[in-house]
Amino acid sequence: MARDVLITGATGTLGHRVVGEATEAGHHVRALSRKSHVGYTGVHWAQGDLLSGEGIDAALDGIDTVIHCATQGTRGKDVVSADNLISAARRAKTANIVYVSIVGIDRIPLPYYTAKLRVEEALTASGLGHTITRITQFHDLIETTFSIQRFSPALFTVKGVRFQPIDTRDVATHLVSLIDRGPAGRVDDIGGPAVFAHDELARMYLTSRGSRRRVLTLPLPGGIVAGLRSGANLVPANPVGTIGFAQYLARST
Repeated sequence: MARDVLITGATGTLGHRVVGEATEAGHHVRALSRKSHVGYTGVHWAQGDLLSGEGIDAALDGIDTVIHCATQGTRGKDVVSADNLISAARRAKTANIVYVSIVGIDRIPLPYYTAKLRVEEALTASGLGHTITRITQFHDLIETTFSIQRFSPALFTVKGVRFQPIDTRDVATHLVSLIDRGPAGRVDDIGGPAVFAHDELARMYLTSRGSRRRVLTLPLPGGIVAGLRSGANLVPANPVGTIGFAQYLARST
């Protein structure tokens, strides 16, 4: 069934994938951006700013489902943006807000994760129809943590830490599949197709670049690393998608 869908963060790493996937699935897609845009066959662009609230009421007019992919990248701004979205959705009588969250945010003490948890709590308390889906780290993020070390003589990884990275194309497919389910509250967490040690991912990265640099694994202290070592960021029982990290790297090189 075709629905009227607003996608926030429509130009972002995940959002632009969701725009394409939802359009291909036959939904009537409205893409939200702070800047004026044209393009994407079948997509209508709405200009608005979640942080200030400007343009959000107009963007939500006639919308059945929101897929909230936007993130401000800082603790306070994400919460403010979500509060503005929730208020506007209440006025528009939007049926369902699908929120993209992260696996382990209640067990790994990153400030960004704390903000994501606060958004989850705000949605749960809002009385609005909503769906919360927690997802493991994207391939893009893992690749970025390695690429920023490109001038280092070795690639540094963290001892005892594992990741279950997932491709944004697989995440987009998952999010669009949630549209027809309607408000479902907290749904099952999902992760990528396989779990790897941090140093294994580093070796895949170097192989894809034809690099002979060494991989150095370091023991690091702190609550964040302890949370990662505990496996709080993993969902081994619910792997989703078909694009592994090595396949992602092959496509991105």
